[in-house]
Amino acid sequence: MPGFLDAEEDGDRTSLLSAKSVKPSPDALTKLIKRLRALTLTLLPVEVDPESIKEPTSRIITPQVISAYRAAAGDFVEALPYCLLRAKAKFIFDANHNPADYGENRGRAIACEVLARRIVHLSPPDRIHTILSSRFQHREVDGEESDMASALEVAIDTHCTIFLSSSEAQDVVTSLWTGRLVQVNNANHDIDYVPYGETRETTFWNHLEPARLGVPRYQNIFRIVIWLSFLVVYSQAVREPLERLGTPQRSFDIWEIILYTMALAFTIEDAHRLYSLLRFSTWRAFSFWNAVAFFTDSLLVTAFVLRVLSITGPSDDDTTMQLRSFQALSLVSPLIWMKLITIFDGYKYMGTMQLCVARMLKESGIFFALLSVLAIGFFQGLFALDAADGATEDPSVVVHDLIQALLQAPNYEKYSASTPGLLLYYLWTAVTAIILLNVLISLFASAYSEVVDDAEAQYLAFFAGKTIGMIRAPDSYVYPAPFNLIEIFIVAPFEILPLLRIDGKAYAQLNRYVMITVFFIPLSMIALYETTFARHEHARMRVWLRGDDQGEADYPETRDPDVDEDGLKISKVPFAELIKVFPDTQQSTEANIIKEVKAVGQAAQSSVMNTQSTIIKETQDVGRSTVSAVIQEMQTMKQEIRDLQERLANAITREQM
Repeated sequence: MPGFLDAEEDGDRTSLLSAKSVKPSPDALTKLIKRLRALTLTLLPVEVDPESIKEPTSRIITPQVISAYRAAAGDFVEALPYCLLRAKAKFIFDANHNPADYGENRGRAIACEVLARRIVHLSPPDRIHTILSSRFQHREVDGEESDMASALEVAIDTHCTIFLSSSEAQDVVTSLWTGRLVQVNNANHDIDYVPYGETRETTFWNHLEPARLGVPRYQNIFRIVIWLSFLVVYSQAVREPLERLGTPQRSFDIWEIILYTMALAFTIEDAHRLYSLLRFSTWRAFSFWNAVAFFTDSLLVTAFVLRVLSITGPSDDDTTMQLRSFQALSLVSPLIWMKLITIFDGYKYMGTMQLCVARMLKESGIFFALLSVLAIGFFQGLFALDAADGATEDPSVVVHDLIQALLQAPNYEKYSASTPGLLLYYLWTAVTAIILLNVLISLFASAYSEVVDDAEAQYLAFFAGKTIGMIRAPDSYVYPAPFNLIEIFIVAPFEILPLLRIDGKAYAQLNRYVMITVFFIPLSMIALYETTFARHEHARMRVWLRGDDQGEADYPETRDPDVDEDGLKISKVPFAELIKVFPDTQQSTEANIIKEVKAVGQAAQSSVMNTQSTIIKETQDVGRSTVSAVIQEMQTMKQEIRDLQERLANAITREQM
């Protein structure tokens, strides 16, 4: 609409006033998403290099384009980042389902993400956490309402590294990680992020708060201590019974009791996390480590069941069941040591390594798909050749031979009596060793380079997902494993069982008393830290958020310092004069050229007008015909200048395309 650039500030004020009082309906946001998609299709009708879209001085995502998108949201500017990220997800869906337009739709998806980041950057600092945390809904393709999600959660679910690596998103994530912002759960699974320290005094007793165990940083430290303790218990539980396998053990020893108690707690915690993901998130939140946790819990439960059978079953089977139990328990060892990576992934090196491993495993899907198809074919061929003489071995023998050949230990002697079998075995070894393994190596190298080349953004996106994942489920009382058993068997009955049920206020008081009693030592350490060391950390963060180090550039005493030492000065040349020679780094080179061409044209027109006025004054005594001829000549010169300016602009535009 005409003049929307000038009216943008008033529109922002309207949105800021209405965002908290007027919640956009799913239908309204669906229409806004469609409008944003139409704008993006008009902005990028053809394929464009993604790197040119991501550039800070992009000639595509210009300040004027950003203003147009902000104006397109009307009174729903605070929902604009959410809608842009939803539009990006739809463009990614279109790209994956329409290979012919993959490049075009991928560029449009990147443009939506870049626009969401720039719009958040232009938002008032005191509204950023509201913009990122406010939850919205829209209409799905089937007409159903989507799950409630915030812009930050959508960015995590769709792996928006450009958006999540922005300083604004990371400021909110860091504040949530350290507990400066806390999540408040409202009705209908809505959430608010509110400052924690501004509403209370910095005293020890005010910070002795059970809810502080829900802070991701403290959860992470608690998990590290608990998991290291679990590894010690596991090592003892495996070592002690194995020393006495000759004599059946008809009871649990102390290490087994502790091990299986902690395993039960971890299993319940992982099951609750899985349920929360299914209910409050999408399948995109599932990861490789969810599968590792599932297999770990399954093996621990299997070992426990077999151990119980060895104790309660017939005496003839107790030794066998006990052996099977510890065999299952030994299979858990690589998995629980592997999970140390997830425990320490809050540190950048471990987190980046985890990203590389996860990406490599994802890329290896192509290798295992090809391997499975070929393995079935070669297995069938070798088994058929073995059955040709009327006597067959167990099929597992052929499987072992194929696996050994894949692992560079082929058994050629076994098939030496059959020329077709030996040729087929040679072919299997050559295909796996020369072709498939090299394909796997290439995929691993490609995945590693992609992660390392963009390691900063990838890790920041991963860290955001880790932080939000710890607080995403609406749980007001956090009992970390293995203390979640206390919540399940002691506290939860007063909320679930009809005969024991108490009101919400009494239930909250019960949780508070229980948590302070059980977690008094860690809560005291947290309160001591927050009332001493963390105060200085928060002060430094507030200074950084205010931008005092950068804002000093606007002060006159910083621009032109007054120094006079023995007649020597700093500000001999004014600051305003110094910056006149600086290039405009906020716009692309093409935009600067067009701006300079327009300035030259305007200067030429002004010169022509001045010359025309001078000639008219000097030729007042000349006849009207002569004056008219001169004026006509001046008009012709002006037209030529306009044509020249237009041709230059068109040439630059064609060069951009």
